[in-house]
Amino acid sequence: MSTATMTKTPATTPPPGPTPSSEGRIGVRANLRHIGALVRRNALQIKQDPESMFDAVLMPVIFTLLFVFVFGGAISGNGNQEVYVNYVIPGLMAMMGMNIAMAVGTGVNDDFKKGVMDRFRSMPIARSSVLIAKIIVEIGRMMVAIAILLGMGFLLGLSIETSVVHLFAAVGLSMVFGASLTWIFILLGLTMKTPQAVQGMAMLVLMPLQFGSSIFAPPSTMPGWLQSFTDYNPLSNLADAARNLINGGAVAHSVWMTLGWSLAITVVTAPLAVSKFRKKT
Repeated sequence: MSTATMTKTPATTPPPGPTPSSEGRIGVRANLRHIGALVRRNALQIKQDPESMFDAVLMPVIFTLLFVFVFGGAISGNGNQEVYVNYVIPGLMAMMGMNIAMAVGTGVNDDFKKGVMDRFRSMPIARSSVLIAKIIVEIGRMMVAIAILLGMGFLLGLSIETSVVHLFAAVGLSMVFGASLTWIFILLGLTMKTPQAVQGMAMLVLMPLQFGSSIFAPPSTMPGWLQSFTDYNPLSNLADAARNLINGGAVAHSVWMTLGWSLAITVVTAPLAVSKFRKKT
């Protein structure tokens, strides 16, 4: 009669690393540390690749010279570009945020292609911290672009009819709206298959919003159906708010509309972007 030998199987210890519920246990302080580390990582990338700042540095210069000297005389009349400077520079502040935000979509898409995002998702950090860090860096790039834009404006005759506080309020409002737009482009970067597809889709969004707005010309010169579109265009609200903050005028309606648009865009697209980031393969 044989005796069976019973061997006790040792308990399996789970490998170190994040568990499915680990993100929910990350505290606020730890989350802030993760965001700070990721911001430094993205900033170092810019330092190593200074060409990535060309759009933020050159776009304000090119757009200011192009629109002031090509369209300024025709719109303001009698070749008086100085009058147009005070009209178009606040509008271009709205445009800068949107164009700079577009770059984050292609960057996120490219990071997935290189496997960088897969590495981040394997770490015990909140998924949202990766995206928030990118947005913080993009806000920094927006600030650089708007500072250069205002510098060009002052060289061409921009005057502040209100106060420096109102000017900073216009810049801050542009930052808030630009930050909300980055969630849209992050979502596009997570949805589209290639960076080229992200750029193509972004341009389809950018062109109607930019040129169907009050950024470059007063809506009163447009046909009725286009005026109706500009009334609901968030870029028109931002351009009007920045323009009235700098030149003087009623600001309450356009400011609240811009803040409302910013909140609505963030509330809708931020959870979708974070969810897509978790599930993207």
